[in-house]
Amino acid sequence: MTIEIQLATPGDIDILMPRVRALNDHEHITVPTAQLHTSLTHLLVHPELGLAFHITRVATPIGYALTTFSYDLEFGGREAWLTEFWVDEAHRSSGIGRVAIDLLAAALRERNVGAMHLQVRTENPAFRLYERMGFVASPRTVMTKRL
Repeated sequence: MTIEIQLATPGDIDILMPRVRALNDHEHITVPTAQLHTSLTHLLVHPELGLAFHITRVATPIGYALTTFSYDLEFGGREAWLTEFWVDEAHRSSGIGRVAIDLLAAALRERNVGAMHLQVRTENPAFRLYERMGFVASPRTVMTKRL
């Protein structure tokens, strides 16, 4: 299995958008496609905000990961939020997610990121994968206020 991650660029928007739309639809997140496109373009143009990666198998895109950056003294400064992680359905349950997350963690470490966070519903099958990979439930509760 030759799995790699590759940093996405603004020219990759048409490769990423169908998967971004699919993830949001799958998660029942109501975001207009135009807004997703604008936000993703902004992220790709401004890597200081975060990074997008293609997940590839034998050089063919089969998924993606989006991270955004924040800063927290607890983790030595820069931290990343894995805000979106998608592996195409035909490639799930084959170990690709584990490999991709390991590769993503290495890429983030190279960029001086001290921690990677994510949010997942406990009923999501990926929850068990994340636990096996060393993610632990934070003693804090993430709360959100839309602005």
